Amino acid sequence: MLTTDRLRLRPLTTNDADWWVHLHADEEVGRYVGHYTHAQATTRLHDIQQQWTERGHGLCAVELRTTGETIGRCGLNWWEQFQETEIGWTFARPHWGHGYATEAARAVLDWGFGPLGLDRITAMIHHGNTGSTAVAARLGFTPLREDTVLDRPCTVYALDR
Repeated sequence: MLTTDRLRLRPLTTNDADWWVHLHADEEVGRYVGHYTHAQATTRLHDIQQQWTERGHGLCAVELRTTGETIGRCGLNWWEQFQETEIGWTFARPHWGHGYATEAARAVLDWGFGPLGLDRITAMIHHGNTGSTAVAARLGFTPLREDTVLDRPCTVYALDR
């Protein structure tokens, strides 16, 4: 669906449940985005597929173009309770520090502000997640408010078109 020099982003499906569980099983990853059982992952991925159908966007699997390996996820998520579209990114730890999150997120932002016509995109980052905070800063996000997401405090960052 979306491509960059190094990455391909495709919609996540319930077929990605095993990979999703594995990604979130890492303690450093799960610390900020939680851990999932297979049943929980399947439910979450079903919801993502439904969002693609209803809103025309959702979260994507991020694959290396050279090998096809799935290394993370990045995409847009609609939060009904906030009436906001959020960009999110999560990558497997061996792929941290290579610029993949920034590269994937730039492609998603271009898509969101371009063809999707969004006026504002938020990024909800749990306290202490310095890696994601740095990615948000590189992309031009600025703090909007403090909030609670998934029962944990976070800073909500925003970027306007």
